[in-house]
Amino acid sequence: MIGAMRSIILDTETTGLDPANGHRIIEIGGIEVVNRGITGRDFHTYLNPDRDSDSGALDVHGLTTEFLADKPRFADVIDEFLAFIEGAELIIHNAPFDVRFLNAELERLGRQPVMTYCSGITDSLAHAKTLYPGKRNSLDALCERYGISNAHRTLHGALLDSRLLAEVWLAMTRGQDSLLIDHIDTPDQAIAGGNGLHAVEIDLPVIEPSTSELEAHQQYLAALDKAFKGECLWRKYG
Repeated sequence: MIGAMRSIILDTETTGLDPANGHRIIEIGGIEVVNRGITGRDFHTYLNPDRDSDSGALDVHGLTTEFLADKPRFADVIDEFLAFIEGAELIIHNAPFDVRFLNAELERLGRQPVMTYCSGITDSLAHAKTLYPGKRNSLDALCERYGISNAHRTLHGALLDSRLLAEVWLAMTRGQDSLLIDHIDTPDQAIAGGNGLHAVEIDLPVIEPSTSELEAHQQYLAALDKAFKGECLWRKYG
């Protein structure tokens, strides 16, 4: 597809909090989103870190040393992983944490930092904080805020968290075309438009915003103004 906007919603689980202390990645999960449609294509693997997880980390993800013992090492999956993220924007909740671990794993194998292989990295946590300053913006809190069920999330898991974050991100970025997710099985169902973007052959109803929604929009614009220390483009050209 010409002009397709491709993103990877990414998450990792680790043996601890700091790769400088020898902690490693033990699970990677990624969900592909093309033109704001979840394509159904994903990447998922567990990894043998050749070490135990800290007790605190184990309480979070539940991935024991015994379970990971027969899993591949990062070196075994690196080419498949890099091919999956190649040229895409990575969207990660609390991105600095995951990027630090990914870069440590890549450096260990003599590879370039992860930013080299993707088109950019967006921190969905930082974005949420601009929308909801002073509020809880964990993945669980955002699922609750946007009415996304996470009842099956008793432990953290990279692929499950990526799926939840994909839904949260599409809701949080307020694109009306997120309503098309359930109608797109593959990106090939999109029809190329004259501007190089893609539309789907489906009639969407136009729903006028309520007074409370208009007020919420003004609060959102005010948060943008504050974040960028000036008048946002929506106000300038609206």
